[in-house]
Amino acid sequence: MIGTFVNVAAIIIGSLIGSVIKSGLGEKYQTMLYDAMGMAAVGLGMAAVIQNLPHSTYPVLFIASLAIGGTLGTYWDLEQRFKNVVARVGKRGQGTDANRLGQGLATAIMLFCIGTLSILGPINSALYGNHTYLFTNATLDFVTSMVLATTYGLGIAFAAVVLFVWQGSLYLLAHQLVTVLDSVLMTEISIVGGFLIFGSGLAILGLKPIKSVNMLPALLVPVIWVIIVSLWK
Repeated sequence: MIGTFVNVAAIIIGSLIGSVIKSGLGEKYQTMLYDAMGMAAVGLGMAAVIQNLPHSTYPVLFIASLAIGGTLGTYWDLEQRFKNVVARVGKRGQGTDANRLGQGLATAIMLFCIGTLSILGPINSALYGNHTYLFTNATLDFVTSMVLATTYGLGIAFAAVVLFVWQGSLYLLAHQLVTVLDSVLMTEISIVGGFLIFGSGLAILGLKPIKSVNMLPALLVPVIWVIIVSLWK
């Protein structure tokens, strides 16, 4: 779980730095850091697709996954629901410092935990000992926690506890399901995940406003397909 520990440490350190820089991180520096993270996400997504697509057992499954998952996510309007929760917490946060911290923590927890890197990272770490996704996620969370802490203070670091429980649970679950999560399934999930990470990178760079939260159900389509195929056999 070294990747998760690094991710947790990144949030704590980022929160510490952000709480010290109370005047706020300059906009040009925030833009530069997010541009760097966006380029990293684009590169990682491309690498995942290029590495796994030649080994795919179902070469067009990723297309169906993105189409079906994206359609379902759009129908359920997951992106807007996510934003509504943040906005609702934000309204409650107006007033006392404690409420403001609650607003910041809620926002941080959702930003840190709801994402392709934070979902696939612990699984890849558990199955293959590959921590690349988690290290990249740690860098993103470091920047995000630093920015949030300039507004909400050191309390943002408590979000690291929730992240640890979330990623730790996924890590342990992947270990328990190692016989179910075979190479075929993980290859298909990695391809879909690669496209989602690529899309997230484009969104971070501001090149294409992709609603990445709406696309998250796409990760479940390969799982359902492989289960159906295995039962059919």
